[in-house]
Amino acid sequence: MFTGLSAFPLTPVTPAGLDERGFIRLLERIASAGADSIGVLGSTGSYAYLTRPQRKQIATIAKSHAGNIPLIVCVGSLSTDEVLRLADDAQAAGANALLLPPVSYQKLRDDEVFGLFETLTQHVSVPVCIYDNPGTTHFEFSDELHGRIAELAGIRSVKIPGVPPSPEDALARVQRLKSKLPAGVTVGISGDASAATGLNAGCEVWYSVCGGLFPQTAKEITDAAARGERERVVQLSERLQPLWDLFRKHGGSIRVMAAAAGALRLTDVDCLPRPLRPLSADDIAEVAAVITRLELR
Repeated sequence: MFTGLSAFPLTPVTPAGLDERGFIRLLERIASAGADSIGVLGSTGSYAYLTRPQRKQIATIAKSHAGNIPLIVCVGSLSTDEVLRLADDAQAAGANALLLPPVSYQKLRDDEVFGLFETLTQHVSVPVCIYDNPGTTHFEFSDELHGRIAELAGIRSVKIPGVPPSPEDALARVQRLKSKLPAGVTVGISGDASAATGLNAGCEVWYSVCGGLFPQTAKEITDAAARGERERVVQLSERLQPLWDLFRKHGGSIRVMAAAAGALRLTDVDCLPRPLRPLSADDIAEVAAVITRLELR
């Protein structure tokens, strides 16, 4: 479950609420591509904008359409009590693992983040992945804190942001983190543009936004990495540079993925929770052109 391709789809919404049909279409693409796991309600899955009942509904739908693919559900929230309630809902829906980012309004200290993970792992019966995403949580993990948390029973993976662009620096970064982790805890890369570098540096899993909409394209990369085809991994990722450029141009992946899902008629063109808004018509046309040119699937 914590190796290979972990595909993270959008959570499409409409003014009337969750777009269940659109979400199911995304799940069906992932399942048919044979992803190694499905991660719902991540950052591109808009967990922070959804109510508890909506998050439970998404987890339930995902489980019913994941087939034999393991399901990872994000349970991030501001308060520990709410994290535990969300974890109960996710487990009741059939989640195979949980993903936890240290979300906060007040800046958290290391001991508070450790306590959050300690409380969750003592409360649940499924594995937990540490979600290190300072761009949204504004919390910076040290490798030492990762190592301390990873000693807790139930921690099975660390989801890190992008690695340095230099292969040598990326290798050093991943090795430094792994030296702090107990055996059996994997390291996963989540910055799509640096996924190839991270995989070649020893990351065992790609927690992939791209894989949430274009799972076959993403799986080609993780399959090549599993075979040790390092040059092929780089070539496949470099071919996707226009997509990575769109992510940078629009301040991240969520608006681009929403535009892409709409362009493919999998969801409405406007499928983001407010206050987020869709890209302009010209930008959506650019996204559609990239999908066609790169034959993303």
